[in-house]
Amino acid sequence: MNNEYIKVGMADFKIGAGDDVLVTLGLGSCVGIVLYDKFKRIGGMAHIMLPSSKEIRNNANRAKFADTALDEMLFEIVKKGAIKGRIIAKIAGGAQMFSIAAKGMTLNIGQRNVDAVKEKLSELRIPIIAEDTLGNYGRTIEFNCNNGELKIKSVGKGIKII
Repeated sequence: MNNEYIKVGMADFKIGAGDDVLVTLGLGSCVGIVLYDKFKRIGGMAHIMLPSSKEIRNNANRAKFADTALDEMLFEIVKKGAIKGRIIAKIAGGAQMFSIAAKGMTLNIGQRNVDAVKEKLSELRIPIIAEDTLGNYGRTIEFNCNNGELKIKSVGKGIKII
């Protein structure tokens, strides 16, 4: 097997198929979202930074936000041949990396990102079949388009496959 590693940057998404492995590094409060059609072996990975494009004036990069990145990625994965009704999701990240004295939800961007991703996936009728979210530690994730495995690496937590 000759895996092709495709790096997904922050505020970015990429589509892969077959033996491709989609990788994103350093998910803290950001959320990594995988959309996948296992029958076509086509997957997409997004690395979103913020919950909503509506709260920010400079919102030209649609891949930065949960509400717009998922629409874009879904469009691209279907364009590549995935069938909308078969697509599932896996998510990881959304940590609270720093202790904040004011315990307001507005400051916990990780929780807000996770909530926004779940809300958008529900709106799109895409089921989340696995997740590794919240906590207070960062994650690096790798998604194998061939077998649908999401490998999560965390310092001090080892490797988890979901």
